[in-house]
Amino acid sequence: MTEEFTYSLDADGVATITWDIGPDKSMNVLSETGIRQLDAHIDRAIDDAAVKGVVITSAKPDFAAGMDLNVIAAMREKGEASGQNPAKTVFDYIMQLHGVLRKIERMGKDPKTNKGGKPVAVATPGTALGIGYEIMLAGHRRFAAENPKAKIGLPEIMVGIFPGAGGTTRLIRMLGLMGAAPFLLEGKLSDPKKAKMAGLVDEVVAPEELTAKAKEWVLSASEPDYTKPWDAKGFKIPGGGPYHPAGFQTFLGGVAMSHGKSQGAYPAIKAMLSAAYEGAMVNFDNALKIEARWFTNILMNPSSSAMIRSLFVNKQAIEKGARRPAGVPDMAVKKLGVLGAGMMGAGIAYVALNAGIEVVLVDRDQESADRGKATIEGLLDESVKKRRIDAAKKDATLTRLTATPNYEQLQGCDLIVEAVFEDLGLKAKVTEMAEAQLGPDAIFASNTSTLPITELAKGSSRPDRFVGIHFFSPVHKMMLVEIIKGEKTGDEAVAKALDFVRQIRKTPIVVNDARFFYANRCIIPYLNEGIRMIAEGVAPALIDNAARQAGMPVGPLQLTDETSLELGLKIAAATKAALGDAYEETPADDVLRNMVTHKNRLGRKSGGGFYDYDARGKRVGLWAGLAELYPPKAEQPDVAVVQNRLLAVQALEAIRALEEGVLVDIREGDVGAILGWGFAPWSGGPLSWVDMGGTQTFTDLCEELAATFGPRFAAPQLLRDMAAKGDSFYSRFATAA
Repeated sequence: MTEEFTYSLDADGVATITWDIGPDKSMNVLSETGIRQLDAHIDRAIDDAAVKGVVITSAKPDFAAGMDLNVIAAMREKGEASGQNPAKTVFDYIMQLHGVLRKIERMGKDPKTNKGGKPVAVATPGTALGIGYEIMLAGHRRFAAENPKAKIGLPEIMVGIFPGAGGTTRLIRMLGLMGAAPFLLEGKLSDPKKAKMAGLVDEVVAPEELTAKAKEWVLSASEPDYTKPWDAKGFKIPGGGPYHPAGFQTFLGGVAMSHGKSQGAYPAIKAMLSAAYEGAMVNFDNALKIEARWFTNILMNPSSSAMIRSLFVNKQAIEKGARRPAGVPDMAVKKLGVLGAGMMGAGIAYVALNAGIEVVLVDRDQESADRGKATIEGLLDESVKKRRIDAAKKDATLTRLTATPNYEQLQGCDLIVEAVFEDLGLKAKVTEMAEAQLGPDAIFASNTSTLPITELAKGSSRPDRFVGIHFFSPVHKMMLVEIIKGEKTGDEAVAKALDFVRQIRKTPIVVNDARFFYANRCIIPYLNEGIRMIAEGVAPALIDNAARQAGMPVGPLQLTDETSLELGLKIAAATKAALGDAYEETPADDVLRNMVTHKNRLGRKSGGGFYDYDARGKRVGLWAGLAELYPPKAEQPDVAVVQNRLLAVQALEAIRALEEGVLVDIREGDVGAILGWGFAPWSGGPLSWVDMGGTQTFTDLCEELAATFGPRFAAPQLLRDMAAKGDSFYSRFATAA
C-alpha cells in the first residue's frame, strides 16, 4: 500500500506527519487511503507519551489541491451498488472524515475537563485548497511559506459543492459570517500574505524556515494555545449568531447577498447557508453533523454530480490530452507569430508571453503594431498593480516581444495564429505572406470565430498544417479555446494547437469544421431568442432576469450589448450572403436592424444598446426608448416559459452539433458550454441538463415549444431516438466520454 502520509519523531519530541502521495503526482489530493493513514498517525501521536506535539506538512511544493473529487463523485454510486441507502453511505463517509479532523483538533483532550491534549501546527509550503485548507483549520496554528504564487482557500462552491469537512463550520466560528462569506460563498483564494491579513493563516514565514518555525511553536505552546475557541467556555460567534440582534442582520444580509449573486440557481449555496444558519445555533459537534447532512444533501443532488463531472472530472481529462492525436510527439511552441495586433491579437500574444513563449506581433504598419504592444504593456501594468508580477518580470516578459509590420520577422516561428478582420480575402493574403517565411514543420492557425476553416485553408499552400484556434474575448480572462479541424487538417496541426493551449494554461475542445463551429452556433440562438422576445412584446427585464435566474451569467440582451448589436447584424448579413436562399430572416434580424440602422444603438462600446451606459461604460438601466419601439404586452409569459426557451434553444443546438459530427465528445460539449459562454454551470452543461430531466421529458418540452413558438424547437432525430430507447447522453455516449 502506498504511503501517502509518513510519520517521523525527532529528538525534541515533535512528530512530523508528511503528506506526499507519490513522485508521479504533482499535487497532493486526499483519498480514502490517505484518510485512514492520517487517522492512524494521529492516533500514534496521541498514544505516544514521548510526543509533545505534531507538525503536519507536505513534501511537495504545495500542501494539497483538495479532496480527490473522483472519490466524491463515486460516493453515491458505491452506496447504490452495495444495495445500501446511498445517502447514508455518503453521510457515514463524511462523518468519518469529520472524526479524523476533530481528533486533530482535540488531540487527546479529556472530553469532560477539556484539559490535556497536544499542540498541532500545520505548515503549507505552497497552495492549500479545499480539504487541504480544512486540515489546516483543524490544526491549532497555521503556518504558510512566503510564496506569492500560492493560493489558500476553499473553492468548493465553484464545482457545485461546499466545504463539507468542517470548513464551513470552522471558518464561520473563526471569522464570523461576514468575514467568512467571500471565502465560502465566492470561493475566494488568497496568497499567503493576504490570507494572513484575512485571518486564514496565523504566520507567514520564509520557505526555508517553515518546518523549523512550526516545530518551534509546538515546543513553546501552552494549553490555551491549543484549545480551540469553540471548545472553550463562553464562546460566541464573531459578529453574533442568528438570534443575536447584530448576528440576525448579518445572516439575513448574507442570504440576500448570496441570492443577489446566484439568483437562487445554485443548490450548493442554499445548502451551505442552511448549514451555516442551523449550525450556528448549536454546539460545535452538532454543527459538524448538520454540515455533514447538508453536504450529503448536495452530493445527492443531480446538479452537484453534473458540476463535479463537467468542471472537474471531464475538464481535467480534456486538459490532460484526452483528444490529443496518438503517436504525435510533443509539439510545444517555442516561437509564436501573431498576425493582427488588435484586441484579440494582442490578447493572444499576451497569454503566450506570460507562458514564456517568444512572440512576433505583426500588423500592417509600425503604428498599428505598437498599439498592440501598448495593449500588452497595459495588461502587464495591471498585473504589476495587482502584485501578480513585479516590474522586473514585466520587463523580462516584454523582451520576448517583437512588434513589427515586417513579415520576415516571422522566420523561425513554429506556430502562426492569424487574428485579422473576418474577411476571406484579407485572411488569404496574410496567410500567403506569412507562409512564405515559415519552415516546413510550422503550423498555421486562424482565430476566426465564424468563417469555416476548410474554406480558409484554401488560401494555404499546405492545408494539412492549417487548423482553427478560436479564442474567446477577453483572451486573458476566458479559459476556453476551441480547436477546429478542417477537412484536410492533419494530426500534427491538432496536436500543435493542443500543446499550445496547454502551455498557456487554458482548456481546449476539439471540434470539426462547420459555420460557427460549436460555441458560436449555440450562443447565437440564445442571443436571437432573447431579441425575438423583444419583438413579441416580452418585457426586456423579464427576459434578462429570467435568464440569470436560470443560471446564465448574463441575459441575452445584456450579452448582445457587450458583444455589439452591430456585430450581430454583420454576422446575420454574412450568414445570409453565404447561405443565400437557405437563410431564413427572423424577427431578431428586424430588431437589430431597427436598433442599429434607425436608432444608432450599437451596444455598450458606443454608449447605448438595449441598455443605457454612463460615461464610464457602467450599465445604468434599460433604454427607455425600447419600450416605445417594442411596447411590452399587458400579459407577460410565465418566467419558466422564458427560461425554457432560452435554455432549450442552446441545448438543441448542442444536440444538433453532436448529431452532425461537429461535436465529437460530449465531455467537450458540456465543458465548452460552461467555459465558453457560461451555460448554466449548475446544470453541468447543456447535455447534462437534458440528462438531468431525461431525454423523453426534454423531447416533450421541445414538441410543446415547437407547437407554440416555431420549428426551431423541433427535436432532432437523435434526441427522438434516445428518448424512445430511454437513453441519456452520458449512458449512450459513455465510450466516447
